[in-house]
Amino acid sequence: MSAKYELNAEARSATGTGASRRLRRAGKVPAILYGADEAPLMLALDHDALWHHTQHEAFFTSILSITVDGKGAGQAIVRDLQMHPFKPRVAHIDLQRISATERLHIAVPLHFVGHDVAPGVKLQGGLLSHLMTEVDVSCLPSQLPEFLTVDVSGLKLNDSVHLSNLQLPEGVVLTDLVHGNDLAVATITLIRGEAEVVEAPTETVAAAAEPEKKEGK
Repeated sequence: MSAKYELNAEARSATGTGASRRLRRAGKVPAILYGADEAPLMLALDHDALWHHTQHEAFFTSILSITVDGKGAGQAIVRDLQMHPFKPRVAHIDLQRISATERLHIAVPLHFVGHDVAPGVKLQGGLLSHLMTEVDVSCLPSQLPEFLTVDVSGLKLNDSVHLSNLQLPEGVVLTDLVHGNDLAVATITLIRGEAEVVEAPTETVAAAAEPEKKEGK
């Protein structure tokens, strides 16, 4: 189960570029809360409090409790976050309401473990490549994991971990697998330079090993 976060918001009526700019100057972040067959709510969040939350990976895969003007407004997930082009500031956030009885779709990050003891890396000189960093899952809000663990400790050279190899919490389904796409998540391959050395022609290696013949002999 993912972590718990609370967002305290204020309702706002003014919309548009100018209104959003004034909110940001006042230390607020424009936001919208929508979904669950309810009318969208235009909100304003305290920037510093929101920024602190966004520094935690779990925030993006957590069920958020939303309070608007001191009153509970239900639960939601982060559906989109827009950042300032070059400043470390949140420009806008989209929040989607959720229902405890309806499955949701959300991207969950992957955490890789065991790469330091994998035979393909430790004994065979391979390099672990992360082919995916997150996966889309479907589950009830109460089953939402903070992340999924990918164990690569048993991988040998040229081995791969696929979606079907992942251990999933109860009730969690991988969207790609539902559609028949058993994609590779990680693989161990030989570093290119080392591969070229290994694949060097036998004749070239033998020639390099022969002592140079002196002239006249």
